[in-house]
Amino acid sequence: MSLPLDPQDERFDEAPRRPPLPARVIAALRAGLSGALKPGALPELWRWPVNLALAAAFVLVLAGITHIVSILSMPSLATRNGFERLSDQFDSNTMSLLPDPTPQEATLPMMDPAFVTAVCPYDLNDHPLTVRVPATADYTSVSFYTAEGLAFYALSDQAAGKVVELDLMNADQKAALPEDEEVTAADRLVIESPSQEGIVLVRAFVRDRGLKSEVRRQLEAATCAPSGGS
Repeated sequence: MSLPLDPQDERFDEAPRRPPLPARVIAALRAGLSGALKPGALPELWRWPVNLALAAAFVLVLAGITHIVSILSMPSLATRNGFERLSDQFDSNTMSLLPDPTPQEATLPMMDPAFVTAVCPYDLNDHPLTVRVPATADYTSVSFYTAEGLAFYALSDQAAGKVVELDLMNADQKAALPEDEEVTAADRLVIESPSQEGIVLVRAFVRDRGLKSEVRRQLEAATCAPSGGS
């Protein structure tokens, strides 16, 4: 015969009964919860991640401002352009051979050691110039740049023949030329410079290292001198 279960027997309770929390603990929990819910109040555990995020955001904003200021100030800081540096090293209105570039030093940026290079910093304020460059064995080019580095004309010996010869002048000097087309067009090539100062750059390719000295001797005959028609 089965016996009726005793409801007072703890073995048959669905869950063991826990003793009630002390009144002091309940009061402390209520006080902490009400303080955390106050406007502007954060649990102490959350404060250091928030402070760290604010510091990181401040550093990023400061770095961005510094980057923008440095970019905007570059034109004013870079006061010496290529024309000014070349004018300090070489005579104006004179063709000069550049030394061969080395891994440690080069007169101009990105110089190709497979080329012999000559430059003429020009000034057209007093007179036009006549540029004459003999063609070398392989390839010779003549390029023209303003003082700010803007390329405005170029030609090679393949287009000009054995000798590249032309007159370089400003707009007023070109306008003062005689109107005789046989003189101005057929007998000479006239290049108008958009600026009073600039650079004539001559480059001659050297296919074999042993031929470099010969190519340099050929370019020594290149000239950039005042013309007679000023």
